[in-house]
Amino acid sequence: MVTPDVLYAVADGVATITLDRPAVHNAFREQTMRELIDAFDRADADPAAGVVVLTGTGDKAFSTGGDVAMEDAFDPAEGRRMARVLIRLAEAIRGTGKPVIAKIRGWCVGGGNELNIMCDLAVAAESARFAHTDSRLGSSPIWYGTQLLPRLVGDRRAKEILLLGRHYTATEAADMGWINAAVPDDELDAVVAQWCTTLLGHSPQAMRLTKASVDSAADLALPSVRQGFEALTGFYGTTEFHEGTTAFLERRPPRFH
Repeated sequence: MVTPDVLYAVADGVATITLDRPAVHNAFREQTMRELIDAFDRADADPAAGVVVLTGTGDKAFSTGGDVAMEDAFDPAEGRRMARVLIRLAEAIRGTGKPVIAKIRGWCVGGGNELNIMCDLAVAAESARFAHTDSRLGSSPIWYGTQLLPRLVGDRRAKEILLLGRHYTATEAADMGWINAAVPDDELDAVVAQWCTTLLGHSPQAMRLTKASVDSAADLALPSVRQGFEALTGFYGTTEFHEGTTAFLERRPPRFH
């Protein structure tokens, strides 16, 4: 029997979608992606759900992105196949007509942060940490990271985040508009619950229209995402890509030069 990577539950009008791979910091593999697609499609169609919350199991990580052990084995053909799954997942999240809140504890890194910025709102515990270390891995955050992050924090700050690979506190992330709010760890659940209650008191049709209108300009970035994946798939299997993923798995600094 296959153990699910993603949990789905509805209570009091809120659909909670939980990445449930705490042993690997809620990193996602293909099974995880497909289960997330199913969960968001289910939430969008579920009449019992008016708001969606995306979170991760445990307090160590919201998600650290794609499973590096999986990505290390990619070649261009496998990369293109996986790109189609990732684009479908992004469409499932961003196309959900209901408000989606990212509830973040622990590390929110790489593809995990791309999941975060695809959500409509984000609230993090003050102990949460944010980063994009793709450059160290010989990769690039073209799965809406390069497209959406500059809209939140500006081009210069986005390049700082994406190129330097620094770690940021939740408070720093909130101050620059990366997330909506950083709250004390023991208040995170209550704050998100209050936001959900507020949203559930609003017109579902009005919120669906507002989301679509706000997102319309960013939705024009899809060709950029597709082009980015096409470029990135040609990078799979190269010396730099292999060195980046191998160094990560061996817990050592990469040697690109």
